[in-house]
Amino acid sequence: MRSYRKKHADGNRYRDREGGGMTVLASPPEAVADLPAAPLPPRRKHSRWHALWRHRALYLMALPGIVYFLVFKYLPMGGLVIAFQDYSPFRGILASPWVGFAHFIRFFTEDTFLMLLGNTVTVSLLLLVFSFPVPIILALLLNEVRTKMFQRSVQTIIYLPHFMSWVIVVSLFYVLLTTDGGSINNLLQSWGLGKIPFLTDPTWLRPLYVMQEVWKTAGWGTIIYLAAMTAVDLQLYEAAEIDGAGRWLQTWHITLPAIRPTIIVMFILAIGDFLELGFEHMFLVLNSLNRQVGEIFDTYVFTAGIQNGQLSYAAAVGMFKGLVGLVLVVAANRLAKRFGEEGVF
Repeated sequence: MRSYRKKHADGNRYRDREGGGMTVLASPPEAVADLPAAPLPPRRKHSRWHALWRHRALYLMALPGIVYFLVFKYLPMGGLVIAFQDYSPFRGILASPWVGFAHFIRFFTEDTFLMLLGNTVTVSLLLLVFSFPVPIILALLLNEVRTKMFQRSVQTIIYLPHFMSWVIVVSLFYVLLTTDGGSINNLLQSWGLGKIPFLTDPTWLRPLYVMQEVWKTAGWGTIIYLAAMTAVDLQLYEAAEIDGAGRWLQTWHITLPAIRPTIIVMFILAIGDFLELGFEHMFLVLNSLNRQVGEIFDTYVFTAGIQNGQLSYAAAVGMFKGLVGLVLVVAANRLAKRFGEEGVF
């Protein structure tokens, strides 16, 4: 049997022939070095428009959301220019005189600034500490329920408050807590205890605010965490159960690490809304007796801008609140990436 190599004319590979067989061998280094560079494929023109047209159905479905954000979120930002003007609706934006940072200086030097900042930060911290973990805990508990009918029933019940307006939620608490025939105060009085002015005592405003926030939003927030738990590999639970791990250890070592990216993203978004407590809720629980501890930036903007007609000053207050939220989001996102998480952007 004889063996020989025959080099092709192109010089890029060899063939070994033994008897009737044939084996293709790798090219020698000197042959590869002599090869010309492969030509790049021609670039397609208008590839971006081609991709848009190919995925046109997806973009059409996203179009209503895009239009919503453009019309109601981005276009109104052009009105922030009045924060640097002495704006008058009769003159308009173009004819109103410029005053620079006069409204910001006034806001930072007034006594109300410290009161507003203290109230807003205090309520926001209470929501982060008490309201933010509740959806996570509820999702973990629901995830451990094995009876699907009971699980779905509980989910439906805790979702219902989300679809109620703040007017209804505050009215329900008013009926329960008012001193004039309220169910809770009537119960306390039947036990020989005195009535408690829940709605007018300043010390009860913040606990009631957090309680109402938790009751209305906690159930809806569990949807995100339950969806994240569905992506956990069930084989991990089976392996942990074989190793003798109970439900608590499985939750601590498998479920929580699996949903940690979701928790961090939601926490960053919550940090962005640190000063954005919402006008409607706080406005409904405020009265002349608890305003000192309940006045926040949102209600102050309404009072200054709508009731007192100081539109430029109210715009400056709102712009300050938005800038603080932007800084907090960027800082929290960078901190999350520094610890190895993905973050929001």
